[in-house]
Amino acid sequence: MITDEPEREYDQFAAQTYLQRRGPRWMTIAGVWAIVFLLVWTIVRPEQATPLHDPDAEPRAVTPRADLVADEKTTVEVFREASPAVVYVTSTELGRDFFGFDVFEVPRGTGSGFIYDRDGHIVTAFHVIQNGTHWSITLADESQWPAQLVGYEADKDVAVLKIETPSDRLKPITIGTSHDLQVGQKVLAIGNPFGFDRTLTVGVVSALGREIQAVTGRKIRDVIQTDAAINPGNSGGPLLDSAGRLIGVNTQIASPSGANAGIGFAVPVDIVNDIVPDIIRYGRVLRPGLGVVLFQDWQTRRAGLRGLLIDSLSESGGAAQAGLRGTTVDRRGYIRQLGDIIVKIDDHEVETLNGLKDVLESYKVGDEVRVTFVREKKAMVATVKLQYIN
Repeated sequence: MITDEPEREYDQFAAQTYLQRRGPRWMTIAGVWAIVFLLVWTIVRPEQATPLHDPDAEPRAVTPRADLVADEKTTVEVFREASPAVVYVTSTELGRDFFGFDVFEVPRGTGSGFIYDRDGHIVTAFHVIQNGTHWSITLADESQWPAQLVGYEADKDVAVLKIETPSDRLKPITIGTSHDLQVGQKVLAIGNPFGFDRTLTVGVVSALGREIQAVTGRKIRDVIQTDAAINPGNSGGPLLDSAGRLIGVNTQIASPSGANAGIGFAVPVDIVNDIVPDIIRYGRVLRPGLGVVLFQDWQTRRAGLRGLLIDSLSESGGAAQAGLRGTTVDRRGYIRQLGDIIVKIDDHEVETLNGLKDVLESYKVGDEVRVTFVREKKAMVATVKLQYIN
């Protein structure tokens, strides 16, 4: 007889085996959770946690430092001595309400400058003041003074303002030289970048003899390049040597973003100290000239000529006295005879009006120059005495 008893016995055996295996597994998991619980409880129990506050806390002991090194002392002293000469320049323009008659001031720009003398003359960059009609100067003692425009030389990005204030409140900057600068020499820039009060940056002379373009399109030659940070607001401020002397006026930066990129430029003090006295005396720089009126470059080129074609001459000017001739026209305005074509001043060839101005910058009024010119296809030379021009 066939029965299912053996199969039933097998099932009982399988169930018993399953339970035997199942039991220890659940016991293991429960043990793990118990251990985790005990660990967490041990950590978070308030009576055993690290106290958050310590009523006995004291300041840490200060470690004494050695004296400042010589270079640091020099930098600190230069800033202390020179910063009172640095000023903040604000440029505004008067506007009128479109719907009324109220007059208000419109900000046009800010920058830096420095006290040139005890008469209240302030030197800054021309582009700082060019868009304004009213200006104010903030001195180191935070006092503000209205300023008047004395004059400017836009080709060199230099302007002079004047404030009426007691001379004992003015500390003029110390003037140095720029012709004897050396690459690698330490320099310091003081200004008001982004409107912050008198900020100092330090660097070196990175290069000399650079050329940059002024707002007029003319080139400014022999410019100082520095890696001292020059940011917006530094323009017009002083660039100093390690002796605290003015060696340049900060004017431009080379940066794709408009912020400092380690390439800044300053107009050399030798140029500044040469033109500022003229601006103070006459309101402008008195340049030496030949006493001629020249055709524009494009007009000369359109005529197929190379050089500077003379349109007319001042009767009392040096060129007229030397025998040069201007262009003659008839009553209808047609050219009857071309004037002389200037091609060289001493050993310097000239082909453009700006080129002539650049050459004549190295001369003074009263100097005599050899002018090479072309008349009727013949080269001729005349000696011309330079005179003041407007």
